[in-house]
Amino acid sequence: MDSGAVEGDFFRIHDLLSPEEADVVTRVRTFLRERVQPGADERWERGETPLDLVPEVRELGITGTPEDDPSVAPKSALLAGVLAMEMTRVDPSFATFFGVHNGLAMGSVRVCGSQEQKRRWLPDMVRWEKVGAFGLTEPLVGSGTAGGLTTTARREGGTWVLDGEKKWIGNGTFADLVVVWARDVADDRVKGFVVTRGAPGFTAEALQGKIALRGVQNAHLVLDGVRVPEADRLQGANSFRDTAEVLKVTRGSVAWSATGCALGAYEAARAYAVQREQFGRPIASFQLIQDLIARMLGNVTACQALAVRMAQLQEAGQLGEAQAAMAKMFCTTRMRETVGWAREVLGGNGILLEHGVARFFADAEALYSYEGTREMNALITARAATGTSAFG
Repeated sequence: MDSGAVEGDFFRIHDLLSPEEADVVTRVRTFLRERVQPGADERWERGETPLDLVPEVRELGITGTPEDDPSVAPKSALLAGVLAMEMTRVDPSFATFFGVHNGLAMGSVRVCGSQEQKRRWLPDMVRWEKVGAFGLTEPLVGSGTAGGLTTTARREGGTWVLDGEKKWIGNGTFADLVVVWARDVADDRVKGFVVTRGAPGFTAEALQGKIALRGVQNAHLVLDGVRVPEADRLQGANSFRDTAEVLKVTRGSVAWSATGCALGAYEAARAYAVQREQFGRPIASFQLIQDLIARMLGNVTACQALAVRMAQLQEAGQLGEAQAAMAKMFCTTRMRETVGWAREVLGGNGILLEHGVARFFADAEALYSYEGTREMNALITARAATGTSAFG
């Protein structure tokens, strides 16, 4: 039996990694298998983030870039993508917790911060001494953030005053630094601000009743006259185009995460089909089950192939917004299809955490929507394809 088929690497994308990169993946896989996976179901059910694992995450040495801190080893775009896939393959909540800090929060400082701001914040974030969050989405503004952001920033001398609300903010209940995007009332442009935990007027309340990514602490943030010094305004964030530069990279990372979610569901369904017996033989021998297995593996493989090419473009500095949008759109759509088929293989057992598919089935709904819905990413892709914008 081809081990690549068993592990969901049917076209052997791991062979594209260098020996050193493969060693990193092996080390991270071991950590995920031994430290993250054993308690994933229980954390998901309780709605807990594994903050106790932060010291071990730090020791993995996979946070940040050499630009953030000289101690960080370089990572190719392919390695970064494969690591995102591997994390989500085990626990989408853990992968999102890591990605919000490492991608959205650190990425905002890296892309939009001044050199002084990068030196001030990023080394501490590399070491997880300060955990980051990213505050863009609002209670009444999701897809319309480019033109409809309601959180405001008003300058008073050397200080900015922020007023508004944010919703769905991952890591928001415990983050030390929250990158808040607000509209400058003077020029109507979106700007970025770093708000520290405990700032007067800033409150964060965990959202309750979630059915997806329960291991992520999503917060409802309220900013009531929060005062931020000009020194903490991201100096390179002066319009939503700058915000979009951060999202371009992280949107591509979601494509890898969606691939990992589909992969985790496929592997759990395959393992179940091999051991589950009906009518005196394993259900993996039934034609209808084999059809579902093949469809799932086909989806995973197609997403991997697209994500690998995306990583190559990113490495060459040629990844465009529309290409990242297409990757997110395609991979999350195929993911949603795949986790549904995985649940189908398990029948009623597919909704029980103990059989390994239910978390992926539920968590896929969050990945499908965040970092831009399928519809919004389709419009970004089609705008590039047609030269005509459908946005109002």
